[in-house]
Amino acid sequence: MSMFDILRNALLAGFGVQEKVKEFVDELVKKGELSESQGAKLVKEWSEKAEKNTDEISKSLNDLIAKTLGKMNLPTKADFEKIDEKINSLAARISKIEETKS
Repeated sequence: MSMFDILRNALLAGFGVQEKVKEFVDELVKKGELSESQGAKLVKEWSEKAEKNTDEISKSLNDLIAKTLGKMNLPTKADFEKIDEKINSLAARISKIEETKS
């Protein structure tokens, strides 16, 4: 299972939990144990906390991926762009040399 699949499943599970919380709060409102405004407030607070946790997990995961890629010493996009510029420059110089030999 790829990292993307794991994240996707975790997010989907999170959405499922959020729906269950809403159903639970709705049930408490129906039973009269919470007012509608209290239920709405509770769901809103839970959603905000869940969003904050999701953001923190995302940041932590991004940091982990960046550190892992850094340790792997892989070339960056900028490295490839520099190589591409050098290749283009050398190709132009070779063409110029070939023209003078003809």
